[in-house]
Amino acid sequence: MKFLFLPILQIPMGHHTVADAMIRSLEQRVWDIECKKVDFFSYVDKSLEKAIRLTYLSWINHSPHTYGWIYLKSMHTAKTTKQFNFLEYKFLQKMNNFLKEENPDFIVCTSSIPSFIIDRLRHSGVDTPPVINVYTDFWVNKLWGGSEVDYHFVPDQNFKDELIAQNAIDASKILITGIPVDECFTPKTVSEVAPPYHILISGGSSGLGDIKKLINTLRIDNEKSYQYSLLCGKNQKLYDSILALETPNIRPLSYISSREAMNALYNEADAIITKPGGVTISEALHKRLPIFVFSSLPGQEEINKEYLLKRELIYDLDLKYPIGGQLNRFFQDKKEQTLWFNRADRYLSETELPAWQKLMEIAYSDHKLLKYENI
Repeated sequence: MKFLFLPILQIPMGHHTVADAMIRSLEQRVWDIECKKVDFFSYVDKSLEKAIRLTYLSWINHSPHTYGWIYLKSMHTAKTTKQFNFLEYKFLQKMNNFLKEENPDFIVCTSSIPSFIIDRLRHSGVDTPPVINVYTDFWVNKLWGGSEVDYHFVPDQNFKDELIAQNAIDASKILITGIPVDECFTPKTVSEVAPPYHILISGGSSGLGDIKKLINTLRIDNEKSYQYSLLCGKNQKLYDSILALETPNIRPLSYISSREAMNALYNEADAIITKPGGVTISEALHKRLPIFVFSSLPGQEEINKEYLLKRELIYDLDLKYPIGGQLNRFFQDKKEQTLWFNRADRYLSETELPAWQKLMEIAYSDHKLLKYENI
């Protein structure tokens, strides 16, 4: 049995992380399974993928506000009957050929563009294997395929309600799985914490956002009650610049490839400062790690932030003021800590089953000979 996972672009973003997590869960349980992850843009044209990738990174870095404005206008307005003609003319036949070559039993879209193309392909009368949308943010942009998609794996009940109300999706097709995370990220034991508090900082690996401003604010703050570990990823320039600062309570960390090492780091932390990317937020919620947001990329992260603030699952940091004082409002308030953990547990309780398990149930119902272990 073959599962085809479709993220886009050669950038380590959430739709790749989610696909990888689901693939690991499936492969460790099913002996006769084939899981393949393909960036569809690279399949169509490697030079096109590179051009789109570099344009995206440059645009969001040098003119984030214009990117955000165009993104919101094109992706966050109400559904219309408008067809995305460029995508259709360029990619419909390519996708049809691609699916014939790969011949999968199931298609899992972790990005909206492959979902849209397959939705349009099916709408035109082309038969494809069952298609599953796995959403990696806390809202649905209008490019995701809708009526022609077989199943929708969504973060929470609010998301499900939105799909039903705005997209007229049958409720039986919508399954609340949460945003999938790797199974190694098991909940940490919630216990009494005391200074110095260990704060994990994420969001510097790409060099985007206000990471430098955050670091400067932390240096000026010089709050001794907090020790910061900053994930630099493969951003060597950022890593070197933090080392050169010689600030005792700010420790840079280079790229961490091991999920188990990342889980151990989560376990050491008392809270996380990050951007509101869907996967990082989901990992932190699974780890019961209080979340403070210092910046958000224009577009989807801004909308994630608005939603997460509404559900009171994150705290918004203002970089114009000392970070330590803002963190103190949480760590010195036992009642607020209890309330946050209750809200996080309430969010997680909405999950029906993990995404990999829902996928196996669907596959098993269609293929009676398929066997897997729920380990």
